[in-house]
Amino acid sequence: MAAIFVDPKRLNLQVSSSKIVNEEVEGLIRVYKNGHVERPPAIPNVPCDHVALELGVTGKDVFIDKYKNLWARIYVPKCCSAKLPFLVYFHGGGFCIGSAAWSCYHEFLANLASKAACVIMSVNYRLAPENRLPAAYEDGISSLMWVKQQALSGSNEHNWWIKQCNFSSMFLSGDSAGANIAYHVTTRLMESNDNYKPLCLKGNILIQPFFGGEARSGSEKHSNQPPNSALTLSAYDTYWRLSLPLGANRDHPWCNPLANGAPKLQEAGTCMMVCISEMDILKDRNLNFCNALATAGKRVEKVVYKGVGHAFQLLHNSQFSQIRTQEMMSHLKAFINQ
Repeated sequence: MAAIFVDPKRLNLQVSSSKIVNEEVEGLIRVYKNGHVERPPAIPNVPCDHVALELGVTGKDVFIDKYKNLWARIYVPKCCSAKLPFLVYFHGGGFCIGSAAWSCYHEFLANLASKAACVIMSVNYRLAPENRLPAAYEDGISSLMWVKQQALSGSNEHNWWIKQCNFSSMFLSGDSAGANIAYHVTTRLMESNDNYKPLCLKGNILIQPFFGGEARSGSEKHSNQPPNSALTLSAYDTYWRLSLPLGANRDHPWCNPLANGAPKLQEAGTCMMVCISEMDILKDRNLNFCNALATAGKRVEKVVYKGVGHAFQLLHNSQFSQIRTQEMMSHLKAFINQ
């Protein structure tokens, strides 16, 4: 057998590149020079029945596209026999981390389904940098098309939740990057000539939407973040570098909804609620976005939560944030059922 020659320089280069970290958000994601991605288990995944049953909610996981590993967690409250509003939710995480099975999202959405009496589909979309934008937007559209197919087919497999939904009262929602996804999926729906019936969008709920831009905003430059904030300026920068198309800057329309070439705000949803945290580095961008929507003639309900930072409704790191979370739940319930 002929000897196989291995160039030691090439071997050393491969080994060293596997150890060089190109991008990192400590404790959440690490991207190596050779493209390998690690996501430490910072937040535990929980099964779909965790706490749901005691809240009077049925939770189940469903596959949307097995090839893409695109799935969703469905929440159906047992409190009402009438058809209920249908809310599609996209989790946050800078497009790079997060899961519909994370305990913080599962508990937040199980509570929301129970308190607001709505059916919720929490979409587990593909993550960057393995799948840069627009992959997450495409998964959002695919999820809606899948719901439409199930609703029209009368599938027995999904009848347990489909029959509970009032699809003429549909909301697209999410927090942080998930709010960005909800917004851009909405603009695609508005621009499209496709028929999505029986799905009919009634409004958007954008919680601390993850937008950006080349120029720093005031709250980015002078943020006064509370301890254990879920979004630091360095993490914010890293997530955008990992999620935007290669070579794109932060005035790309997917990052900056007010930039040249961005979808017209007139094509946003018919009714929008934007939840803003007073101590979030995204505060000024969120406020400017709301002002631009109002100028464009859109109906926007703006709610600012005092004294809390990004993703406070998921962290529960103080009694104060828990009180603010209950306030948010009440606001979401009123908006969904108005």
